[in-house]
Amino acid sequence: MLADALEQLGFGAENGTWRNAFLGGAKELRDGSFGTPTSAKAGDVVGALTVDQLLDSVAIRIDGPRAWDERLTINWVITDTGDVHLAELRNGALHHRTVDAPLPGATTVTLARSTLIGVFTRTIDAAAALGDGSMVIDGDIGVLGRLVGLVAPVDRLWRRQGPRRAQERR
Repeated sequence: MLADALEQLGFGAENGTWRNAFLGGAKELRDGSFGTPTSAKAGDVVGALTVDQLLDSVAIRIDGPRAWDERLTINWVITDTGDVHLAELRNGALHHRTVDAPLPGATTVTLARSTLIGVFTRTIDAAAALGDGSMVIDGDIGVLGRLVGLVAPVDRLWRRQGPRRAQERR
């Protein structure tokens, strides 16, 4: 009955935020949790991301003006899932998609999803991962360093104070 009530509130809500909250609550009551999967570790949102979600989060943090003249093509072969993702950086924007096989001629990085997360969050040293074999690069080894170097750092002031206060402090 609660799910039915939330659903009716959602259908009647004019505000999109409240509509989504009501309908999301009804869906959870009927079908269980949905959305980004959570891991056993509290607060480990990044560890729960899929490879697509991780590459999306990298793409939005690319420093477009600095990356404008770069042209990078990287095959990401994920060993624990068997997926192959093709990422291309052109005109300051990173685009990616899942493909059936690595693109010939592009740099291919073979690693587990957890290693990919570690490299982009800088909790795993890429050189160490290459040394111990948890990451293998076939092609131009400098491509990965150039890509990671174009990822803008997280603005920690924005998270605590909001965009206006973070801008004032700069």
